[in-house]
Amino acid sequence: MNHRHSVKPGETLISIAEDFRIPVQSLISANAIADPNVIYVGQQISIPGIPDPSTIYYSILVSISNRTLTLRKHTDIVKTFPIAVGRILHQTPTGEFVIINKAPNPGGVFGTMWMSLSKKHYGIHGTNDPSSIGKAVSKGCIRMYNHDVNELASIVPIGTKVIIRS
Repeated sequence: MNHRHSVKPGETLISIAEDFRIPVQSLISANAIADPNVIYVGQQISIPGIPDPSTIYYSILVSISNRTLTLRKHTDIVKTFPIAVGRILHQTPTGEFVIINKAPNPGGVFGTMWMSLSKKHYGIHGTNDPSSIGKAVSKGCIRMYNHDVNELASIVPIGTKVIIRS
């Protein structure tokens, strides 16, 4: 079963497709949408290729203020990791997202692993600057030590729910 996305105010099929990195036509086809210009807040949109988070045992809770990422299996805490978050001008977005892909060794400042969130331009990734962990220094992404992000990526599947709170 595919992930179901609840349309939020201001979203369009194009913005949803961009957030999930899929073609708009895939959304139209998967949801039998007659008029792509007519969607409504609260409408449930099936996202092809992304598993339904309710079928996944794991979830991630990010606390921006505590600068922690907690991995849970069902309701049990598996492990809590220290993180870096977005600085004031580039705040980490809050809300519910899902991991939509993983890219080992993405290069640049992203360390040894990149996991995209269902919000364009945001993800959970490693770092080539371990001294930044615990600080508000990123452009909104969630930064982890490379060994921690590798461990997390080895456990959580695509479709894992990520809840980010201030």
